[in-house]
Amino acid sequence: MTANAKPVLFGGAQEVVLAAGATAISDPVDLVVPDGDDLVVSTYLPGPTGPVSFHRNVHATGFIGERPTKSVFLLNGVDVLTERPSMAVLGDSITEGVGTPDDANLRWPDLYAARFRRRPAVANLGISGNRLLLDDARFGPSGQARFDRDVLSLPGIRTLVVFLGINDLQQPPSQTDPQRLLQGYEQLVRRAHGHDLDVIGATIGPFKGWIRYTAELDQIRHQVNAVLRQRRLFDRVLDIDAVLRDPTDPAQLRPAFNSGDGLHPNPAGAQAIALSL
Repeated sequence: MTANAKPVLFGGAQEVVLAAGATAISDPVDLVVPDGDDLVVSTYLPGPTGPVSFHRNVHATGFIGERPTKSVFLLNGVDVLTERPSMAVLGDSITEGVGTPDDANLRWPDLYAARFRRRPAVANLGISGNRLLLDDARFGPSGQARFDRDVLSLPGIRTLVVFLGINDLQQPPSQTDPQRLLQGYEQLVRRAHGHDLDVIGATIGPFKGWIRYTAELDQIRHQVNAVLRQRRLFDRVLDIDAVLRDPTDPAQLRPAFNSGDGLHPNPAGAQAIALSL
C-alpha cells in the first residue's frame, strides 16, 4: 500500500482547515485506479475535532489508528477521470450493501459494475434507512432533499437509478399514502430530466418476514408497484419486486435471496438485481 501512496494536496499545501459545514476539494492526484480496485485514503487530524460528518457503515473495514471501523469520516467522495459516462444509484440499505458481507464488494452496484468493465462507472449513493420523501436525523436527508447535493454534484452522470420507497412505507414516521409516493417519484424524475439524465426506477421489493411487515403495508406496496409498471413515470423500470419475490409467496423474498431478515437480499439476491439491469 505504501509503495503506491500519493500525497493529497490542497492548493499545493499538505493541510487544510475546514470550517463547520464547509467542503474542500483537493488538487488532482496522478494515480491510476484500475476498474474494481479498492482505494485507501488516509487522513491525519492533529487534535480532537468533536463531531464530524461520516458515513455510518460502508461495509468495508477502515482504521482509526489501530482500531477497526466500518465508518468513513470526513471523506465525501473521490472523482476519477474517465472517458465513460457515469451512473448514480440513489438508494437505501439494499443499495448500500446490508445483507452482503463486509470487505467483499458484493453490493448490487458493485456486481453490476463488474459485469461491464467498459460501461458506465457506478456511484453508489445508498444510505441505510434513507427514504424518498422524509428526512431523518439518523438516516439523512430524503432522496428528494439530497438529489442536488449527491447526484447533480457528480461529474459525468448520465443515468440515475432511483431505488427508494420501502423505508417510506415501513419505517416510522411512515408515509403510507401511495399518491404521495408516486408524486415524489414524479418530482424526482422531472428534476433529473431537467438535467438531461436518463432515469431508471425500481419497484419496491417484498419484505414479508421483516420486523415491521404487515399485510396492509404490502397492499400499498403492490399499489405503488402497479402504477410504476403501467404509467411509465420512469424512462425504464427495474422490476425489483419481480426479480426478488418468491413465486410461492410473492410477499416474501425467494429463500435463496434472503439474507435472513426478510428485507435485505444476500449476495445471490444482489447478483440477481445486477443481472436484471
